Amino acid sequence: MKGKLVLEDGSTFTGDLLGDKPASGEVVFNTGMTGYQEILTDPSYCSQIITLTYPLIGNYGTAEKFNQSRKCFANGFVIGELCEVGSNWQKENELSEFLQANGIPCLYNVDTRALTRRLRSAGTMKGIIITTDTPKNECDELMAIPLEHRTVDKVTTPEKYVLENDGLHIVAMDFGVKKHMLESMHERGCKITVVPAHTTAQEILALQPDGIFLSNGPGDPKDVLDIVETIKQLIGKKPIFGICLGHQLIALACGADTYKLKFGHRGSNQPVKDLRTGRVYISAQNHGYAVDEKSLAKLPFDITHISMNDGTVEGMHHQKLPLFSVQYHPEASPGPDDNTYLFDEFCAMMKKGAN
Repeated sequence: MKGKLVLEDGSTFTGDLLGDKPASGEVVFNTGMTGYQEILTDPSYCSQIITLTYPLIGNYGTAEKFNQSRKCFANGFVIGELCEVGSNWQKENELSEFLQANGIPCLYNVDTRALTRRLRSAGTMKGIIITTDTPKNECDELMAIPLEHRTVDKVTTPEKYVLENDGLHIVAMDFGVKKHMLESMHERGCKITVVPAHTTAQEILALQPDGIFLSNGPGDPKDVLDIVETIKQLIGKKPIFGICLGHQLIALACGADTYKLKFGHRGSNQPVKDLRTGRVYISAQNHGYAVDEKSLAKLPFDITHISMNDGTVEGMHHQKLPLFSVQYHPEASPGPDDNTYLFDEFCAMMKKGAN
């Protein structure tokens, strides 16, 4: 079946369509060469249409163990070549089977280089995936559907659950947490209580945690100012570590500002510099918003990490309180385990707070 992606500026990209349902959402691109299943199951892509810049996708199939959440929250998938037969000893299904089982329309045989160049020059924008013979009135109706807000509400856990262990107790606020983030802390002996995004500060503190983890998640941090108020009540009570959306929410809770990036940072090959050591790490990232560096100037924060691509804030540490955060995903291990030391820093901070 022939299909096309139409952007809100009228740009059109044609290809072959897997799945017969239309899709709409913000169109973003990811520069990773591998990890398509992890990308598709990352809740931070909720309600978005994802395009991958790497041309050959599906060449190692899929396996349930690589899912990062309970389901796919993306609205659509746009790629170059869709590999029909993947080859890997862990493969359980083909990518096409995975996409169909999860109801994700996939437009393939697309000139993703041209699409990415368009998004880089004009910025991320709304788009729709449709068949080439879709009537104009239906296209207009799809394009008129507003982009979703408060997507955290869609991806957070519906109820509290616990990953038992014998060590430090972490309460993780789930804004769209990836499974491997929780595993990274659980492997360090931590007991983890995962709570819904809108759990109150009183309920969290009643669990008597040694530390509080603020997870990644989708959308504009200013869409969830009620959660920002909760974080304000938690700061200073327990050691806190925030990642991605959690990083942005900490900034807002402390009086800093956030803004939308032109086309975001999405990929497994993003260089980040640790200003404390001068070392550059390769990181995995997925975010469309950033913390405004100027808004941190009069606040008691040290900027600890910056992006080597555009200089944006990638990490910060409070000067007096046990509170720090990073914008990227340290658990994703894009090659070596470059950034997992941050979980060790969190554990050390909790141990210090317990003494």
